[in-house]
Amino acid sequence: MKSAQILKQKIQGNTLTTGLLATFHLWPGLVEMAMDAGLDYLIVDLEHVTFGDELVIQCCSLGRLMNFPVLIRPPNTNADTVRLLMDKGPCGMLLPSIHTVEMLNTVQEGVYMPPRGRRRPGGHGNKWVKDVNYATWKREVEDDLIMLPQIETQQGVKNAEAIAAHPLTTAIAIGPYDLSADIGCCWEPQNSTLLGSIEKIREAGRKAGKNMWMIGDGPTLVQRGFTFLCITEAAMFLQASLTNLVKQVKGGGTATTAATPDKPLP
Repeated sequence: MKSAQILKQKIQGNTLTTGLLATFHLWPGLVEMAMDAGLDYLIVDLEHVTFGDELVIQCCSLGRLMNFPVLIRPPNTNADTVRLLMDKGPCGMLLPSIHTVEMLNTVQEGVYMPPRGRRRPGGHGNKWVKDVNYATWKREVEDDLIMLPQIETQQGVKNAEAIAAHPLTTAIAIGPYDLSADIGCCWEPQNSTLLGSIEKIREAGRKAGKNMWMIGDGPTLVQRGFTFLCITEAAMFLQASLTNLVKQVKGGGTATTAATPDKPLP
């Protein structure tokens, strides 16, 4: 899939890559807006809310037609859940709360066809490929899928090297808010234990020769040397922008960020 190829090249080349998370609201026009704004990808977040199947399919299809990467964050990483979401046509997934290699093996069962997995493709996902031979599926879909295992627990931090080295992993990823809660410092973004855990995950990615996906304030993350970023959630950005506009109009100053330390991105 060309959109996956484009995103993978940016990730692996350490090109500054920025994306948008859609948690609270989703509509096809958001895909176009993200692309027009110069973002590099969009993630449809199904972990915390449920969007209708047709809507998710439309957004994935639009991304595919425009060669703009649209990924999905599933509600869980069970093989059947992943398999059904793959049928909707994303170019990859942000995998929530991965803390063992065995969990990635389960995901692999859902995203790969036999003999590497047990996926049974169907639905709109069949429109990805020129024909339905296995060699075509592997070449045009499986080989370029973007898979981002999100470490959000202390157990995941302990297993970060193995998770990063797994062949399914495109880049290592993190859920900093949930990780802070698991550590016991929810939400203390400057907590030394949290920062140390983030660096352990980042180092695990480096050791495996893979980039690290990080979510948060874009300029701050760039200063810290991250290149694969999710810089905002759409509804939170709208709220922050409206707050900023009202303050400007009323002469009360400005609000400069869409996700402050006391209201982190989901």
